[in-house]
Amino acid sequence: METESEPYVRLASLRQLHQVMADMNTARSLADTLQTVADGVVTALGYELACVNLVRADGDLVVAAFAGNPAAEALITGRVGSRESWERRLTMGEHWGDLVFIPHTEGWILDDDDVPQWYTDGPAPRFEDEWHPSDRLFAPMYTPSVPGGSGGELIGVLSVDRPRNGRRPGAWGREALQMYAFQAAIAISNARLRANMQRALVRLEREQQALRASEESFRQAFEYAPSGMAIAEMGGDQHGRILRTNDALCRLLGRPASAMRRYSFSDLVHPEDIGTLLRTSAEGGRAELRLGRRDGTYVWVSLRNSVVADAADGPRFLLTHVEDIEERKRRELQLAHRASHDSLTGLPNSAELRSRLSSRLCRRPAHAALEETFDSHDAAFGHAVPDLSGHGFDYRPDPVDAAFDGYDHHVHTVAPEEGRDDGTKGLAVLFCDLDGFKSINDRFGHNAGDAVLIEVARRLSRGVRDGDTVARLGGDEFVILADGLGRADAQDLAVRLRNEIIQPIRAEGRAVRVGASFGIGWAHCGMTADEVLKSADERMYVEKRSRPKQHRRAG
Repeated sequence: METESEPYVRLASLRQLHQVMADMNTARSLADTLQTVADGVVTALGYELACVNLVRADGDLVVAAFAGNPAAEALITGRVGSRESWERRLTMGEHWGDLVFIPHTEGWILDDDDVPQWYTDGPAPRFEDEWHPSDRLFAPMYTPSVPGGSGGELIGVLSVDRPRNGRRPGAWGREALQMYAFQAAIAISNARLRANMQRALVRLEREQQALRASEESFRQAFEYAPSGMAIAEMGGDQHGRILRTNDALCRLLGRPASAMRRYSFSDLVHPEDIGTLLRTSAEGGRAELRLGRRDGTYVWVSLRNSVVADAADGPRFLLTHVEDIEERKRRELQLAHRASHDSLTGLPNSAELRSRLSSRLCRRPAHAALEETFDSHDAAFGHAVPDLSGHGFDYRPDPVDAAFDGYDHHVHTVAPEEGRDDGTKGLAVLFCDLDGFKSINDRFGHNAGDAVLIEVARRLSRGVRDGDTVARLGGDEFVILADGLGRADAQDLAVRLRNEIIQPIRAEGRAVRVGASFGIGWAHCGMTADEVLKSADERMYVEKRSRPKQHRRAG
């Protein structure tokens, strides 16, 4: 009877298999696919119970779907069996192709392992192929990388129980279960892939939303920042070209955004600050410099740079933060000016005078003395004597070199020889002392004296060239540094300045007069600033004593 009815059963099973496989591949989610697989074993293959054990990321297997018995489903769904226990099950018993059958005579040793299972006791089989309640049949599911389903990576195991006809499956039943496991593996792999794609799409959408929110936050922070912001190109032919600016930077420089895109910061920076800009590091660089406004003036700013790259490490841009520091710089310059200038006259003070004078001098001995110094040094240390022609030196890392660091870039200062007019030009130091100033203070008070000092300072500044220094040394003493003069030129300058000073000065509502005595000294390398000033001071006193007292002050 069974043999006669087998063709009909097989055809009906094929129809059911076709429908179940269609359902497996059209399920909406991984969970639906797993449940469809379990249901298909019951509806299409003729088993009363079916369980889908799915491999987790950690390698263990979880009961992901169950069909055929609601009580058993509630009991074991979601429970986990270790990979080790499952590996032992799949290597014991009888192997029917890819299927593993463990008869009740051997399966008793598995009763106490950690694999979730559902079975009942029953009588011993009455005939050879009768199914016993403790028999176990497993259909491993592998990734479909290998034809036939074997040899791939294990993704799960179908466990089935209680064939409806009460017998162990024959050749056709075994092949049908094996084919079903292979198709189930494909459906589960596809469902996993779809689930991963859906999760990836959701994650991508969330990332895009976060990116859009971040971009919007950046746009608002950029546009409405209280200080200037700019984005410039980085690298390539257009390196440094400004691509975008915010309103604060446009207002600071008085330039519209459309005009700013025609420039780079190197086009806008003050010529004296271009070196500072070029030395500024692009990544995290910082500099304080001046940027040009549309009206031709300059404003002090602090630049801070940072690099912006896209997610794929593509085009890189330079984000520059521009902070207005004009007020701070003005205060710093005012403080520096007060520290280096006389508060009454506004002229450089004694410290600034000595600084400017010292910067023109070096303490290098004369040419012959240098040769003697190196000769003695080389005799002691075994060095060859260098060629000193043209004041050129070979670098040698010894104590003598340390004394002459930076001299090769120094312009040697010489003085015209006294009594000769050989065309030599030098740095003239004119020491000026006012004649008759004390009597003005005594007769008319210090306010009148201050007015005289202020006017003398103005006349001295007016009487020298651009680039010359007029300083107040203290009291009624002034010093003029005038470079590039011969002896006759210096004498002429002193006469002209004296003639300017002796003109009447309006002080406290009355006209007063003071005279002036000038001493001319000459600066040359090898002297200190104090030595130069002392020399000019001494010559001033010689000149003062050489003139009759009544001629020292006019009127």
